[in-house]
Amino acid sequence: MNNRQTELLKLIVEDYIKTARPIGSKSLEEKLKCSSATIRNEMSYLEDLGYLEKTHTSSGRIPSEAGYRYYVDNIMVPKELTGDDVLKLQQIFKNNSLILSDAIEKSLEIVSELTSYTIISLGNSSKSTCLSKVEVIPVTDNTLVAIIVTDTGHVQNRTFSIDEDISLIEIKQTVDLINKHIIGTPLDLVLQKLEFEVKPIINDNVNYQKKLFDAFCNFINDVTNDSNVKMKGRANILNQPEFSDSNKIKKIISKFEDENYIKHIKENENGINIYIGSETEFDDDVTIIKAKYNKDGEEGTIAIVGPKRMEYNRATKLLEYIKENIEKM
Repeated sequence: MNNRQTELLKLIVEDYIKTARPIGSKSLEEKLKCSSATIRNEMSYLEDLGYLEKTHTSSGRIPSEAGYRYYVDNIMVPKELTGDDVLKLQQIFKNNSLILSDAIEKSLEIVSELTSYTIISLGNSSKSTCLSKVEVIPVTDNTLVAIIVTDTGHVQNRTFSIDEDISLIEIKQTVDLINKHIIGTPLDLVLQKLEFEVKPIINDNVNYQKKLFDAFCNFINDVTNDSNVKMKGRANILNQPEFSDSNKIKKIISKFEDENYIKHIKENENGINIYIGSETEFDDDVTIIKAKYNKDGEEGTIAIVGPKRMEYNRATKLLEYIKENIEKM
């Protein structure tokens, strides 16, 4: 493409992102400083290349999936964040009292507000997360709270009941035994260790310990299978004009609620990666911008989900800022 055709594609993509309306030749005359007829000819050329599409309701053009891809790869310049954007995000990442998972969750909320898109984070797999502490705290005679802490600072708890009263001594003995064998073990191997190293010892002791042990195993199983998915602004994408059709709304909502679809969003590549339409393996009508982070060995994915008519230059910069600051924490 020559310079005018490149500039024309840039203007059409960026105007369509702002307006969600097909772009006609007359609206571009002043910007390109050429006649409407010349612009129409150039539009036809870009359409022949597959970068533009003509809608049924207007003589104007809109970007195709290939047009967005060309724009992202060859034309787009990341848009610098405003001072207000940076201030809102800095308040999170400079808060030393926040652990990683809390900082990520709060940054998702802010980016969702700033962009009006849906923001998703997928935590690391349990293979790289190790158990660092186990506690069981009695609440009543037969109600307990189990707490586990990982080496990444993640904390989960579960309240459960056991039929018989359990003495504090029994609780301490069981917890000490569990801690002795599984501290420092990757989460996905904890159940195996409990089964083959701890259970034989528990079986030689009183029945109360067995029940406490079984309750703890169920808790660990739930934590291990927890995909650690967080989503903010789930409904934001439905406010976009592309998703005003009831069938599209149902389709997107069902995918957001299906964990298998959400897991497809996980990123394996480094850097900021943009997947448009059919490239997303999620839905042909959306764009997903993903970033994989690595903080002291803990890996995860942050993703922005929006329409193909996404403000790419701003979304990529926001994601880049979050990734960099997660890794600096």
